[in-house]
Amino acid sequence: MECRFPRFTERYVSIVFLLSYVLNPAFSVTHYAVPEEMKEGSVVANVAADLGLDVNSLAERNVRLDVVANKKYLEINRETGDLYIAEKIDREYLCLSKSSCFLKIDVIIDNPLRIFNIDLEILDINDNAPRFRRERTELDVSESASPGERFSLNNAVDTDVGSNTVRTYQLSESEHFTIEVQTGRDGSKFVDLILKKDLDREERALHNLTLTAVDGGVPARSGTASIIVRVLDVNDNAPRFEQDAYTVNITENSPIGSFVIKLHAVDLDEGTNSQIKYSFSLYTSEKTQKMFDLNSENGEIRIKEMINYEEFIIYEMDIEAKDQGHKPLSGQCKLTIFVVDVNDNHPELSIKSFQTPIKEDVAVNTVIAVVSVSDKDSGENGIVDLNISKLLPFELKKSSENYYELVISEPLDREKVPEYEIIFIVTDRGIPPLSDNETITLELLDINDNAPLFSKSFYTIPVLENNAPGSLLSSLSAFDPDLHENQYLVYFIIEKEIVNTSMSMLFSINPENGDLYALKTFDYEREKEFLFHIEARDSGVPPLSSNVTVHIIIMDQNDNTPVIVSPWRSHGSVVEEVIPRSIDKGHLVAKVIAIDGDSVHNSRISYQFLQVTDATLFSLDQYNGEIRTMRMFSYRDARHQRMVVMAKDNGDPALSSTVTIKISTVEQAIKPYSDTMEVPLEYDIFSDLNLYLVIGLGSVSFLLLITILVTIVLKCQKPKPIKAAPPCRSSVISQRNSTIGDSTLISSDAYWYSLFLAETRKGKVVVRQPIPKAGYIISSIPRSTGLTETSDSAASTLQYSK
Repeated sequence: MECRFPRFTERYVSIVFLLSYVLNPAFSVTHYAVPEEMKEGSVVANVAADLGLDVNSLAERNVRLDVVANKKYLEINRETGDLYIAEKIDREYLCLSKSSCFLKIDVIIDNPLRIFNIDLEILDINDNAPRFRRERTELDVSESASPGERFSLNNAVDTDVGSNTVRTYQLSESEHFTIEVQTGRDGSKFVDLILKKDLDREERALHNLTLTAVDGGVPARSGTASIIVRVLDVNDNAPRFEQDAYTVNITENSPIGSFVIKLHAVDLDEGTNSQIKYSFSLYTSEKTQKMFDLNSENGEIRIKEMINYEEFIIYEMDIEAKDQGHKPLSGQCKLTIFVVDVNDNHPELSIKSFQTPIKEDVAVNTVIAVVSVSDKDSGENGIVDLNISKLLPFELKKSSENYYELVISEPLDREKVPEYEIIFIVTDRGIPPLSDNETITLELLDINDNAPLFSKSFYTIPVLENNAPGSLLSSLSAFDPDLHENQYLVYFIIEKEIVNTSMSMLFSINPENGDLYALKTFDYEREKEFLFHIEARDSGVPPLSSNVTVHIIIMDQNDNTPVIVSPWRSHGSVVEEVIPRSIDKGHLVAKVIAIDGDSVHNSRISYQFLQVTDATLFSLDQYNGEIRTMRMFSYRDARHQRMVVMAKDNGDPALSSTVTIKISTVEQAIKPYSDTMEVPLEYDIFSDLNLYLVIGLGSVSFLLLITILVTIVLKCQKPKPIKAAPPCRSSVISQRNSTIGDSTLISSDAYWYSLFLAETRKGKVVVRQPIPKAGYIISSIPRSTGLTETSDSAASTLQYSK
């Protein structure tokens, strides 16, 4: 119970009150806690109320305080029953170097006589600043010292305890030195000076540093010490102890002057440089130096004051051996002294029977050990109690005088706890009580009570297609907490047929470690996933097993090149397209279509020009592959345009295919109308014609070529220059009665037949009806989609445009 007393304005007083009744209320103990340095007259608590006494009868019953083994710091107000401070309490004076401080107080009342025990805990406040034993420390450091070398520093002492004692150290700014704070077994803080940068005596021979010790109080207090580092040229060899650390056991109450240990250091130098002086280093506490004497000449350590086990169990000291050279070197070792407790008679414990190992499924209440206890003392000191840890699944049952049985109180599970360390503690009832202990180890034998367990109930394993046969896909290991053969696992695939193919033909698993392998190369375009089960079975009797579902997902790779299906062409050939030169802007010239067998992401096709004759004339839609004109043709544009289109997928790395398209442009000409209908012409006439048509067309072309050559010869004989005729693939001869243009040939009353290719892909030829007798014009028919033929007299026109 915590109580606050608002009547104090100086500071807050925390009081803890606890009553514990064991067998008789007369042995109750009241606990209070107050901070040190409380003002005189400050009320600690109302004892009468806490002890259940009548305030009015306190004076009559002569209530009084009896302080055990301490000065009387408190008094009782007999009128109010208040326990108050009679004299200021200094915790450091009462309990120096102790972590906890208590005052033992007895409250005595008469009529009838009763004694109440009070434990007053004195709480520490941060009323003392850290103090260095030496305000000035001088160090000689060799200029050849290596970075990282340590030097002992004077540690600070703070008589406060807990968080109010020394918490850390701080060093003034230095480019050559830093410090490292260490903590001893008793929680005290020590500090090393560490060289972090090479020294140069010629550059700087003296380093003035300030070491600050800061405690953990609020507000924090601090103390400082000056460190003078002299940079010297030292000897080659420093003294070295035979061991870096020594351990010695001594018994408490050993006589003063008793020999503890002789330390010996060796210096390989000669003369004064090899003469060694021994001393306590600054790491060694004042308490330790007060308890032991060190011979500086021979290194012997002897007891200087009485050793008390209850005060200190372990003494730690750092011994320094320093040579006497002009530039002295030193070596250090650590000595740990363990104080052995001495007592008259300890309780004795004997294990009479112990059964180990036992099976983990042993029944509850089974006896596993019989223990006897005894004590050579008599009376209360000879009565012993035997106990074990309450956290163990065992209990002690007394079978007879001084005999106990250890029985199982709860079911055992080897997988949770494979063995138990059972510590028997026997304690007598003396003051102070003495005790002894014995430890036994109970080992549990395994039974096959645990099935193998996979870390997951469902495994999803992605596998890239085109994997190498025999490649490792995953490791599907299970865990069985049992031991030996109950733990040895065998893995196998539970057979499952898919399209007349079993899983064992596709996958393999290592029966010993569960590594799963692929037996074939997978193709995403054929198979995309597999679902099967893997079983893990132990080797116990009977065997236990468990299985897990495995989902293999085949991941696509970009392994299929886009295939261009339109415009169609045979392998390695060039696609040829014919368009009129008079088409408008935005006219669809061609459409490239490609397909890709990969997954959606990898099969996204984009189109782009790799080569194009005139980049300003055509545009390509990168998504649908349409090639359109960006403007109309001009007279400067070439008649033949060549472009290379690339179809590229979206894979990484991307794959692509190309197609070469040759665009030919033709002019549109005017022809006289005839009695026949217009028939569309295409000029790729050699794709599917039969042999007869090929021979006929070849003969006509040969005659036309001879006619053109004769015409050119006649024109060249005239004085007037002849205009050059546009290039053409074939000609149609026409005649009229009078002489006309420079590019015509006159012929009378001739019937001419015009052949036109109606459908190039079907290889069909349409023959016109004979043209009436009249004058005709010979005009060139370019290999294009436009054709015009004109008659002067009939004014009949035949015109075709694609």
